[in-house]
Amino acid sequence: MHPVLADVTRRLTERSAATRAAYLQRVRTAAVRGPARGRLGCANLAHGFAAAEGEAKAELARGAKPNLAIVTSYNDMLSAHQPYGDYPPVLKDAVIRAGGLAQVAGGVPAMCDGITQGRDGMQLSLYSRDVIAMATAIALSHDMFDGALLLGVCDKIVPGLLIGALSFGHLPTVFVPAGPMTSGLPNKEKARVRQLFAEGRAGREELLEAEAASYHSRGTCTFYGTANSNQLLMEVMGLHLPGSSFVNPGTPLRDALTREAAAVAVRRSQQYDAAPGIGELIDEKAVLNACVALLASGGSTNHTLHLVAIARAAGILLTWDDLAELSAVVPLVARIYPNGSADVNHFHAAGGIGFLVRTLLDAGLMHEDVETMLGSGLRRYTEEPVLVDGELTWRPGPETSHDLDVLRPATAPFSPDGGVKVVRGPLGVGVVKTSAVAPEHRVVTAPARVFDDQHDFLLAFADGSLDGVNLVAVIRYQGPAANGMPELHKLTPALGVLQDRGQKVAIVTDGRMSGASGKVPAAIHVTPEAALGGPLSRVRDGDLITLDADAGTLTVAADLAHREPTGAAPAGDAWSGTGRELFAAFRASVGPADEGASVFPVLAPAPIHPEVTRVHAPA
Repeated sequence: MHPVLADVTRRLTERSAATRAAYLQRVRTAAVRGPARGRLGCANLAHGFAAAEGEAKAELARGAKPNLAIVTSYNDMLSAHQPYGDYPPVLKDAVIRAGGLAQVAGGVPAMCDGITQGRDGMQLSLYSRDVIAMATAIALSHDMFDGALLLGVCDKIVPGLLIGALSFGHLPTVFVPAGPMTSGLPNKEKARVRQLFAEGRAGREELLEAEAASYHSRGTCTFYGTANSNQLLMEVMGLHLPGSSFVNPGTPLRDALTREAAAVAVRRSQQYDAAPGIGELIDEKAVLNACVALLASGGSTNHTLHLVAIARAAGILLTWDDLAELSAVVPLVARIYPNGSADVNHFHAAGGIGFLVRTLLDAGLMHEDVETMLGSGLRRYTEEPVLVDGELTWRPGPETSHDLDVLRPATAPFSPDGGVKVVRGPLGVGVVKTSAVAPEHRVVTAPARVFDDQHDFLLAFADGSLDGVNLVAVIRYQGPAANGMPELHKLTPALGVLQDRGQKVAIVTDGRMSGASGKVPAAIHVTPEAALGGPLSRVRDGDLITLDADAGTLTVAADLAHREPTGAAPAGDAWSGTGRELFAAFRASVGPADEGASVFPVLAPAPIHPEVTRVHAPA
């Protein structure tokens, strides 16, 4: 094992000892032997199977077979989640064939950052993660279930489902992916048209045609943003079947993998004591494997929030410093748009997750001795699924990359360090996605241009007042407590235009730039945020700021200590409309970005009451 991984693992385990023990105590207290519904009263149980029919109703009443909860993010507006409309009957059939039962326990909301970019609805996006976690908990709260099948793909949905499932950590839980859409318009061409539109050199009709050719069918968008980072992380954490994340929808292999996921969930639910629930599976080693995979693949910066929040839901106190230490030694082995021209289908064809896991394990940069949904170590995740005479099986994955422009071994990487850096200094602590930024653009020193709203920046760009000057755009009052920490991805084309004109350009913000952070250096998630009195609230136009992504520093050549804050977060009527008024409690209670920007507190140690003993219900 690499000594840095060993050291980070040791310190994370020591730091988390009390909170992890408290979490596991609750998980083990909740664990029971035999079907959970065996403890329900007759009236309770009758409500639980009233809508079932035939043999399923009789089996639910008898309580001899495990019953799985299906929690789905299906809607038919979003391409990534539209395939899930067909999943419940397929999963139920596969579960029955494997000796279990299944019910759709509930649905969770699934919103799309791509649709809400630059709109008021984006201010609900990050909060939706915690709403999804609560909705998942409600779906699982009926004590009818012995395991769970979770259906989700995109940005906040998968982290929310996982956080919710961890509150039922005693349940064996399997995530069921839906796969990416087939490749459409190349991402580089899409970005070119976007930039032309930003410059006024392409019209709305041309832009819409390019976007529709890129996002063209059901399945996940094919660029490597948060949605596809979710899929990779669920696989390396052992919550997907090996090689299943990037198999396209509507294919025989996709259907076979969906059915097998259901069968595995039944087997784990039948094993009770022998197959630990998701709370035991997601431990310190699994969390750090996810961190390493994120860095090595140049994954979404949103996961510097989500992984911290997920870990804390399991009592594990992951920090940005952990990520920074790993990033210094984890090589960048993948080039997927926006870090390169390839999309996730090309990545999958080049060797995909199986090759990535293999090369990182061989380099001593991932923990092999982890529990997965298959019960085996992580080496099993170097294999790839295939159909042989219509039957699903696995074979050894490629030992060499099929395309070195997309995927490389850890011994010959694209970069010796990871795709995400932590920067710190008198302006606070933030995150930079370096994998998409050319080396010559990673250090910028320029005067600040301060904006309290992204639309003001776009107006300044449109009227030409940003032309011909070097600048660091400070977009503040965009943090979780200010306005829900919206993505500011709509700024990327304008910033790209300025950079391409030869200007030195960077952005510093307490907001997000999404998993598709582009070629302009961006220090994002800066904390403490401006709305809570952070240093960004004291920056003024003309202050000389240096963003050095190589050195990991974020500095300003001004004494901010004696200045009063300027500007303010939205308030009053600015927070009404598009449902935003319903989230006042979230804005008041949300934690800082480096603690996951969550409304949920870390589980505190609790006394063990002698009267609480493990319950063993009759099988």
